[in-house]
Amino acid sequence: MTPTEASEKEAGAPPTLGIGMVGYAFMGAAHSQGWRTAGHVFDLPVRPVLAAICGRDESAVRAAAAKHGWAAAETDWRRLIERDDVQVVDVCTPGDSHAEIAIAALEAGKHVLCEKPLANSVAEAEAMVRAAEAARARGQLAMVGFNYRRVPAVSYARKLIEEGRLGTLRHVRVTYLQDWLVDPAFPLTWRLKREQAGSGALGDLGAHIIDLAQFLTGEPLVGVSALAETFVKERPLVSGVSAGLSATGGGEVGPVTVDDAAVFTGRLASGALASFEASRMAAGRKNALHLEINGELGSLAFDLERLNELSFHDHTEPAASSGFRRILVTEPEHPYLDAWWPPGHALGYEHTFVHQARDLVEAVAAGTDPVPSFADGLQVQRVLAAVEDSAAKNAVYTPVPQLSDTDGASA
Repeated sequence: MTPTEASEKEAGAPPTLGIGMVGYAFMGAAHSQGWRTAGHVFDLPVRPVLAAICGRDESAVRAAAAKHGWAAAETDWRRLIERDDVQVVDVCTPGDSHAEIAIAALEAGKHVLCEKPLANSVAEAEAMVRAAEAARARGQLAMVGFNYRRVPAVSYARKLIEEGRLGTLRHVRVTYLQDWLVDPAFPLTWRLKREQAGSGALGDLGAHIIDLAQFLTGEPLVGVSALAETFVKERPLVSGVSAGLSATGGGEVGPVTVDDAAVFTGRLASGALASFEASRMAAGRKNALHLEINGELGSLAFDLERLNELSFHDHTEPAASSGFRRILVTEPEHPYLDAWWPPGHALGYEHTFVHQARDLVEAVAAGTDPVPSFADGLQVQRVLAAVEDSAAKNAVYTPVPQLSDTDGASA
């Protein structure tokens, strides 16, 4: 026990929860922010401690550890899992390694947080769910990281729908648009290789909007009809440093093996209709996630670029004075906001990861199942697979296999 830990114990500080993270780039930085901040904002029953971070490049991972406040650095994820000071393993790697790392961590007695999408295939996701169910019987918990659920305005929208403020749902429409691949000279990073990423805009962006549609409505998608396209089929090979959504390329080119964009329609279990668009080729759109849900009694809309606001229309009001109104979601009564700033003081993108860390820490401390679960991630994976199947058949309507009662979906 260090002198600091000893003094904290004497002062009655909460016990600690050691975090070990695999991956240190874009999502690694975002998750680091969440773990580092959660215990300083929320009164948590246990305090997350940044025990160790892991990456294959020793100099890069040591630099990331120093920058983000991790106590140690590892270059082999297996050694990270073996550490006695790590109780939670946070998987922030490309999708091709999610299943191997997460399953090994669960079998080693660790709790697991895994970035979305859960895996690169339905088979991998199913194996992860089986491992999570077996681990749950031993007391280990598993959660998938769909961080946009943790935007206070999105959580509040879910509350309004649960309260019946929209009545019977009829339409859901969601788009998620970016433009970082518009330039055909952008290099062939891992996100453009099927063997590493699983799919392109579909898995990267589409997974988020599928999860949001199912989370907000409380219903699964039961069938889809889809089209997908790869507009730039070859790109320069990476020749320098690749980090986040930036990279440098050389003269040689290689094939792009994932989609650039996908559009699809779907049907929810209740019969409500849904439409989706995911693209990384929408010039001028940086991180534009828009959603709207229409019901018999009203509608709501959300725009990630105005993430502290929710638009709400109450259709039961007189037509002469009704219409969409802006709700500023910054009140202490709104989800997550009782621990932040006075009303009107806005939050940002990084706070979703703080909320994610808080929710998992509280679940671990209470021994309750965190959401979204690995089974929820599997449900999204099955929708992604159905979209790909439909697109391969020129938009043939394709049913989505549904989770059984034993799959443990928690919405």
